[in-house]
Amino acid sequence: MNQFLKNVFASCLGVGLAFVLLFVIGIFVVGAMAGSSAEDTVAVEKNSVLKLSFGKPIPEQTNNVEMSPFNLMGQDVLGLEDIEAALEHAASDDKIKGIYLDLDNGLGTGLASAATIREAILKFRESGKFVVANSKYYSQGGYYLASAADRVYINPLGTIDFHGFSAMIPFFKDMLDRVGIRMEVFYAGDFKSATEPYRLNEMTPKNRLQMREFLEPVYINFLADIGKSRGKEVGELRKMADGLKVRSADDAVALGLADQVGYVDDAIADMKKRMGLKPEDKINVVGLEDYAMSFKKKKDYSAKDKIALVYAEGIINMNDGEKGSIVDDEYVKLLRDIRQDEKIKAIVVRVNSPGGSAIASENIWRELSLAKVSGKKIVVSMGDYAASGGYYIACMADKIVAEPNTLTGSIGVYSMMPNMTKLFDEKLGIHWDTVKTTRYSTGVNPFYDIAPEEQNYLQQSTQAMYETFLKRVADGRKMTRDSVHQIAQGRVWVGPKAKEIGLVDEIGDLDRAMEIAADLAGIKKYRVSEYPAHKEPLQEFIEELTGQGDDKGIRSKALESELGQFYPHYRELKSWLKMEGVQARLPVIINFN
Repeated sequence: MNQFLKNVFASCLGVGLAFVLLFVIGIFVVGAMAGSSAEDTVAVEKNSVLKLSFGKPIPEQTNNVEMSPFNLMGQDVLGLEDIEAALEHAASDDKIKGIYLDLDNGLGTGLASAATIREAILKFRESGKFVVANSKYYSQGGYYLASAADRVYINPLGTIDFHGFSAMIPFFKDMLDRVGIRMEVFYAGDFKSATEPYRLNEMTPKNRLQMREFLEPVYINFLADIGKSRGKEVGELRKMADGLKVRSADDAVALGLADQVGYVDDAIADMKKRMGLKPEDKINVVGLEDYAMSFKKKKDYSAKDKIALVYAEGIINMNDGEKGSIVDDEYVKLLRDIRQDEKIKAIVVRVNSPGGSAIASENIWRELSLAKVSGKKIVVSMGDYAASGGYYIACMADKIVAEPNTLTGSIGVYSMMPNMTKLFDEKLGIHWDTVKTTRYSTGVNPFYDIAPEEQNYLQQSTQAMYETFLKRVADGRKMTRDSVHQIAQGRVWVGPKAKEIGLVDEIGDLDRAMEIAADLAGIKKYRVSEYPAHKEPLQEFIEELTGQGDDKGIRSKALESELGQFYPHYRELKSWLKMEGVQARLPVIINFN
């Protein structure tokens, strides 16, 4: 009886605590709803400075990332276009007197996106307002943005990491050999180097060539942009990097890369002086996310015609995937809805993807092709990457616009799986046996050697997928199969070179792609509808809490908090482990920061 009463008491206590917890969360949620719905805009005080910091990943589309489950106050993770819009608005906003670039955390984006933000900062400066940059230590990416400022401060014990670009690729073959794993690799395209780390111990000459042909022009662009702002020649800047000339804050100033050695308070004092404030006065600082909520983007609701702006960023996945990725089922559905909307006259697809599943890429290509057949004009705008599967979904467009630093091409495919027979037999002492109804009924699996007939089948399947890829590009770009093959084979190209060989039509940004789409559709007055639509953080939180959604956001944000700068590498590894079937995927992700 005593044990029974204890159990009853414990159960009642547990239920009571659960109710209390739900009540507290309910109050918190209701308060958040009231706070977020009461007023969607943020008040900006007079004589304010806009503070910019870009240490976290920057999505193409606002909130197209895993959001914190406790971000209930509605603060957005701004996308690239909304960052541009905020800076453009700030230039004409009398309340904003200047920009403070806080670059302690570097730059969490690719070079094409970084160039877009940098150009927006330069346009802001044309208004006559100041831009002051400060950091304890400038990464290359951070300094790239800082060089757009009219005054660059550097901490007395800091420096500028100015050493050039490189591609570092780990190779795992020896390690796999030692543990008894052999990767069964099937690929089409001599430059399709994604499988090299699993079958070789160093880069092939062709892979080394394509990496150099990509890195060299984007590095020249990087130096040219800095040189134009700092009054330096490209050759002079290259010598600085090649000789590691920037070794201290004083070196940075002496070489003309920074303007003053100083602390944060020196930068603040400078801004106060420019604003006509007294030393004891306080500067009103507003963050970029809050500032973006202080004004409404102009939309012409009187226009009947629409252009659909579809953001396709991240890995291309089959069936499911995390937020910030391209899931074929989801994109097929939204593209079908767009196709059936008679008010939408054109589709602009903003692609920032290294590719992924070949089948998923084909499914998305198919739906875009159907939209094209229905009479809608298709224009693709390329971001940091539009490679392999990313190019697959782009190749059928009426026009393709790439950025100067876009990495594209990589028209090739591969598939691979581990052979762990040696690991189980010799290392672990685990042996497998089977009863089969047909010769190949066990299927291709990691526990048995792949038979020659199975190897032939897998290689033929991979080659057939490559031929389909070639046909898609040939049809879309109005080229022959052989001419595409000559520039394909998995080879990557930088934007201007891709234009030269016929893979893209024009070098420009998203705004230029929108202009082309309107011209092709024959419309002058239109509104823009963005896809995919994203739920508010509060709604996602409630769905996760009630079991209607999933807990990926909670798990992802927890891991991101723990792993910090290594989280992108974890996410990349995770996506590799989830690979299914033939892949049309870029072999490397370039980080210039």
